[in-house]
Amino acid sequence: MSSSKKAIFVEELRQQSLGEQPLEVVERKGIGHPDTICDGVVEEFSHALALEYWKRFHDILHYNVDKAFLRAGSAEQQWGGGRITRPMLLILGDRATSTYEGEVIDVGGIGIGSAKSWIRKNILPLHDILDPDKYIEYQVEIEQGSRELSGIVNEGATRASVSGEYVRFSEKNRVLSANDTSATVGYAPLSLVERMTYHLERHLNSKSFKEEHPEVGEDIKVMSVRNRKSYDVTVAAAFVDRYVTSEEDYFRKKEVVKQEINDYLTGNFIEGHDLELSLNALDRKGKGLHGVYLTVTGTSAEDADSGEVGRGNRVDGLISLNRPASNEAAAGKNTVSHVGLIYNVLSFELAHAIHAELGEKGVKEVYVWMVSQIGRPVRSPKNVTVQLVLSPSVSISSLQGEVDELVSRRLDQMPQFIDELTNKRSDDYIAAWMGPTPETARKRSCP
Repeated sequence: MSSSKKAIFVEELRQQSLGEQPLEVVERKGIGHPDTICDGVVEEFSHALALEYWKRFHDILHYNVDKAFLRAGSAEQQWGGGRITRPMLLILGDRATSTYEGEVIDVGGIGIGSAKSWIRKNILPLHDILDPDKYIEYQVEIEQGSRELSGIVNEGATRASVSGEYVRFSEKNRVLSANDTSATVGYAPLSLVERMTYHLERHLNSKSFKEEHPEVGEDIKVMSVRNRKSYDVTVAAAFVDRYVTSEEDYFRKKEVVKQEINDYLTGNFIEGHDLELSLNALDRKGKGLHGVYLTVTGTSAEDADSGEVGRGNRVDGLISLNRPASNEAAAGKNTVSHVGLIYNVLSFELAHAIHAELGEKGVKEVYVWMVSQIGRPVRSPKNVTVQLVLSPSVSISSLQGEVDELVSRRLDQMPQFIDELTNKRSDDYIAAWMGPTPETARKRSCP
């Protein structure tokens, strides 16, 4: 143990780094997948609610809005454009402070407004089809929190209003207690397959790609398997029926898109390696509308697949089956005391910071485990364990002090980190962890 004060442990992890292991499986659910929609909506809700509390009371009151369910609607797809016959239903649940010192906070209204705002910012710029007023109904099931949990956050809150769109909770000079006992884990660096899977979905759901291929909707899922130096990538992409005139047109456009995916992967990530690529593997020619992946809106939530918070991508934007995983869904949890969010993001931030600092000294891979205990200050985890995958000539003792100092410094900066977490979106963290897009990297390398 390198620090008894904060219970920080540093140890060597005797295993191959992920990129050196023979098998790797990585999945990403795209921006229009029902699970991703639920995660995005409750994260937007969390930020909007925190800002409303801050502007009205100069404080952040107790809330956790990390429960949401998107029930699929009904649709009739047709060549050239179909119709929605029953709207989807978005149910928002859990707990939030709706009255404080005699004032009422319209939690439900903020939640519905956040859902519509997220869709307008993330889905509609790509396809102006999924009208959140017309195609989605809303049900709010959010109640006041328990007295014990509310007391962790609301106790000591002082009422005053402020202006502006940036929350500076550190101004309160209060170190809150963790409102849950949980464990999280983060890791760095991300492997080539992890970055490839992420960037492929982002490429397919980019504005430039949609302008060239408007037939490709936002509900995209990528499953990547690396078996030694061979790659198998399966992509499911919902096509938009108004841009497809017939079965023949569907399969022609599908082949064009598939070739572009192949070129993107081989040109940017796995040039010279074997690649088996599948696009919409369930398709069957000759079956008409029953043999193609066609949607009215670009998402399967219109009639085929429901969504739920916590069933989609993890904090780093991926589902990496070779990696250890936290059991917490971070989206929608309050940003000032819920360690299921705070430690989830911080464990990844610490792992990337340690690798950036010590990678050139022989640290090949970093895993950071953080365990909270309800009631302990959030800046004082019950346990932090840093596991390092090292090059053969490097000893753990030579790095222990530097790791301990870096982790301790970040924990001491917890108030500033909470400010950042309250104002920053998860996509900003993920983009930084993934590194530049292939296009950006090429531009930087040009003289």
